Amino acid sequence: MGYLLTELSIGQTAQLQRTFTEADVLACQVLTHDYSPVYNPDEEVWRVNYERPIVPGLLAEGLIHQVVSEKLPGAACILLQKEVIFYHPVYTNDKITAELEVIDINKERSWVTQKVTCFNQVGNEVIRGQIVLFVLPKED
Repeated sequence: MGYLLTELSIGQTAQLQRTFTEADVLACQVLTHDYSPVYNPDEEVWRVNYERPIVPGLLAEGLIHQVVSEKLPGAACILLQKEVIFYHPVYTNDKITAELEVIDINKERSWVTQKVTCFNQVGNEVIRGQIVLFVLPKED
């Protein structure tokens, strides 16, 4: 389904939730070859700064991309820019909600800017930022 550029409006929002498991972290490590010990429950290094092993940032950001591809716009688009800040760690087994809000539409360029807010199951904001998408026209 998805939205065409002309069907999007400022203030429009969409969100998804996901719980990141240890299996998700392992799959991400295999794909990215990022084997940092801060993701591994058997390592001691994460205990210095964190309550438990953290989820790779790339994996946590994947939820943002899932909202884009499934909900807003949910149509063919290309990510042009992404700026995010991690305010709080995402831990294994955290339930994260990613919410995107359309904050600007440039019809001449077919660009849509969205505010990104992600928070965990206790309401702590874990990621904030914005993305710019090029929304492709629908094929006839």
